[in-house]
Amino acid sequence: MNDTGRSNQRPLSPRLSVYRWQATMIASLAHRASGVVLVLFVPLYLWLLHGMTGSPDNFIQVQAWLHSGLGKLLLWLAGVALFFHFCNGLRFLSIDAGWFESRQLMRLSARIILAMTLLAALLLGLLL
Repeated sequence: MNDTGRSNQRPLSPRLSVYRWQATMIASLAHRASGVVLVLFVPLYLWLLHGMTGSPDNFIQVQAWLHSGLGKLLLWLAGVALFFHFCNGLRFLSIDAGWFESRQLMRLSARIILAMTLLAALLLGLLL
């Protein structure tokens, strides 16, 4: 059998250039990414906990690191990831419970969560 004629008739989808980014897509991908970020921060959390419960010298060292530029940046990133992951997780739970099953409510809730996260990121950046 000759399959050369069929290879030109294959469908081209999924074509990523056709998809428009929507708030629900961004919220879903960002939820996964924020979960990965939170898991990757576990060793840092453990180091901070160990340093704060150790000797006074270790506590001073951890406190100095937290006040450094890198420490503030990582704290900001962890805080924003935690806020978004928590809020979007509640959104997903409410969708699973059947509260926001319509497309309009899913889009609206995703936009609200993204806007709240942006606001929280700005406020946390100002506080640090």
